[in-house]
Amino acid sequence: MPVQEPIELPPGPIGRRIDAPRAPIPDGFLDGLCSDLGDEAVDVSEDTAVAYGRDWWPLAVVWATQGLVPARPDVVVRVRDAAEIEAVVRRCNESGVPLTVAAGRSGVCGGALAVAGGVVMDVTALDAVLDIDDASLLLRVQPGVFGDVLEAELAGRGYTLGHWPQSIEMSTVGGWLACRGAGQYSTRYGKIEDMVVGLSAVTGGGTALRTGGPPRAAVGPDLTQTIVGSEGTLAVITEATLRVHPAAPHEERAVYGFPSFTAGLDACRRILRRGATPAVLRLYDAEESKRNFEHDTNVLIVIDEGDPEVVGAAMRVAAHECEASPGVERLDEGVAQRWVGHRNDVSALPAVVKAGVVVDTIELAAPWSALDALYEQTCEALLGVDGALVASAHCSHSYLDGACLYFTFAGRAGGDGDADATPEAKDAFYRASVDAVMARCVALGAAISHHHGVGLARGPWVRAALGDGAFEVLCGLKQVFDPHGILNPGKLGLPSPFLPDGWAWS
Repeated sequence: MPVQEPIELPPGPIGRRIDAPRAPIPDGFLDGLCSDLGDEAVDVSEDTAVAYGRDWWPLAVVWATQGLVPARPDVVVRVRDAAEIEAVVRRCNESGVPLTVAAGRSGVCGGALAVAGGVVMDVTALDAVLDIDDASLLLRVQPGVFGDVLEAELAGRGYTLGHWPQSIEMSTVGGWLACRGAGQYSTRYGKIEDMVVGLSAVTGGGTALRTGGPPRAAVGPDLTQTIVGSEGTLAVITEATLRVHPAAPHEERAVYGFPSFTAGLDACRRILRRGATPAVLRLYDAEESKRNFEHDTNVLIVIDEGDPEVVGAAMRVAAHECEASPGVERLDEGVAQRWVGHRNDVSALPAVVKAGVVVDTIELAAPWSALDALYEQTCEALLGVDGALVASAHCSHSYLDGACLYFTFAGRAGGDGDADATPEAKDAFYRASVDAVMARCVALGAAISHHHGVGLARGPWVRAALGDGAFEVLCGLKQVFDPHGILNPGKLGLPSPFLPDGWAWS
């Protein structure tokens, strides 16, 4: 499947925006890759380096309008099986060459960018559904399968994974696992870490391993969950075993309008507290309700699917708790249909960027007791950045103990409405916005990422988010899994032998 690019690059020479040292490529290294994989699998062309030097990070989309990509690998290799992945990892490890894994490149935090050059390894040819265990409802699948292809194949056999990210047509199983991703139906099906049972992977030192398998175990720490969310910094995933579900035979929808975002959040909390887990429990603040649905209220969309008896019970609980809120109104279910029809549409991004606006989203997770403060303080912090135009949010994923608030911010560099502002000015606005959010997030004890991962964009805040002790343990894991530090340099805020101490993208 061809990778979808977020915006077309202008004609002419394409520059590199991120200024990081490039690792040297030893003599004979490329010949060795050709020997391992065949000449046709090793690509050093200019066009390929440019294509694999960017992803869907919205700031990189801004750079693209100015003829810049974030980074450029020296070589792209296209592997076809786990044995070839092992061969590439071992050669890079022995030669001291950085290695970044890529598939759909749909990430929005710069997680698949080869900032130190070296090798990008494309795993999209590992795209097979290997087995489905009907009795156990387990799926064995390779990491390069795109989401829509996977769901289509599962549907043909009467199943669903239930993982429906906005990037479903552009993202792969391996990418979901690497970033600890979430789908829009997560309240019913869980995030990807709830779906994964076990993995096959290759460490940075070239060791092949398998993790997990049984439904539950008490055999030491969970190594599966150590790799999930590590963003390609510890190991390369070659296969995954995931939990699937019978295809849903029934669906119900309801839409409510709340007089305040706080009232809507409280209704969501009470619904989860009673044990109901409707697949979609999505609350938009007044700004986003007006922008998306032309409603002057705080819109809550409730959708559930599955066994009719279970769905009916969940929807009755949701109705009871929503209707118990003062000032709530029942809205037309067409709002839910509108959301379903447009939920994966990202076509507005190029037009907004071309108009000179810097825009992005940041998804933060916090306990219910902290959500009101997180919402109010984050919006206030974003609107306080010079040049800010918009700060809004919706509650996108809900759990018994808390939820994810998904913020959108937009602005013009310097606050003067200059569509031709320099890349430096746009970067400064973006960095100031992200830093303002991260500072509030860490102060309130929230997670700095719910499902987009960390990548480059949030790397400088990982130590503060985890605390010094936990961050040092993460660095220790990196040393054990990847002793020469070849895997995905510059991500998760981890130190790298290829980058100066304290390096960050900006």
